[in-house]
Amino acid sequence: MWHLNKMIFGSFLALGTLVATSSYSWMGMWVGLEINLLSFIPLISTSKSMYPAEAALKYFIAQVLASTILLLSIVALSMKILNLIESSFQSELIFNTSLLLKMGAAPLHFWFPEVMEGLSWFNSMILLTWQKIAPMILLSYSGKTMMLLVAVIISCMFVSGVMGQNHLSLRKIMAYSSINHIGWMIAASLFFEVIWTIYFVIYTIITLNIVIMFKKLNIFFMKQLTLTMSHEPNLKMFFILNFLSLGGLPPFLGFFPKWLTIQTMINENFHFLAIVMIITTLATLYFYMRITFSTLVLSMNSILILTNPPTYKFFIMATNLVTLASLILVTLVFNLL
Repeated sequence: MWHLNKMIFGSFLALGTLVATSSYSWMGMWVGLEINLLSFIPLISTSKSMYPAEAALKYFIAQVLASTILLLSIVALSMKILNLIESSFQSELIFNTSLLLKMGAAPLHFWFPEVMEGLSWFNSMILLTWQKIAPMILLSYSGKTMMLLVAVIISCMFVSGVMGQNHLSLRKIMAYSSINHIGWMIAASLFFEVIWTIYFVIYTIITLNIVIMFKKLNIFFMKQLTLTMSHEPNLKMFFILNFLSLGGLPPFLGFFPKWLTIQTMINENFHFLAIVMIITTLATLYFYMRITFSTLVLSMNSILILTNPPTYKFFIMATNLVTLASLILVTLVFNLL
């Protein structure tokens, strides 16, 4: 019975995103975001444990706050249309702030790592990927408040680099990694939506590969990761290469969208912002490298007991070939075009 409920709420989750992104009015977009929110809450609180319920409450409070600010900005925008106020800059500022709060961009990220800590890997995957689509697209529809977005981009870079250090929880590490990528996606959407689309698709593929490994092996902390990888050398290699790809190191696929974003920013004379983003991303890359080196070097002799040995070999190898070989294929395709 519960699987039927999960299918229904999952369908409404997708429907809410589609309504929000395809609506002709701001009120229709708000309705789509609310459908999305009210469908995700039951998916979060599936377990009898207190942690998913706490995460659902935190997520609900943060999203309701963002929805309230969004409604306020919609009212202000409608007053501008009716010539009741002179400037729409303040309303656009409030509108963009509400969307940034909904997607968990820094410095409005206070709820994001805490919610991630209480979720299963399946729900974490939805929060890391699908729940970013509607706010990102609506942000590209709205007026570009450039100073706010530049400040948010730099804040995402610094917060993810500093706060992501010294965490033992893999869910929090993935959350701060997502905040870093949110900054890059916002920078990509400032110029061309196509680059943002490419970035989001590639980020989703890489994140899906990593989360599938964590879910199949049922690991949530660094100690479990090191212990499990000590017994799985093939899986260890795939995990390390995917994590380096998530960090954006060439020659992996994760480097390609950052390459496009940097090239576009240079062409649009945003040299200073591009340099700041590259330098601050190195701090994020540091804890990526720390995790991969500790996974590679450390070895534990503890007995690993798996009640249900995971059947992941073929599926994980097949999906990982996409991320490990795609940069070469993409480069060849673009050269031919």
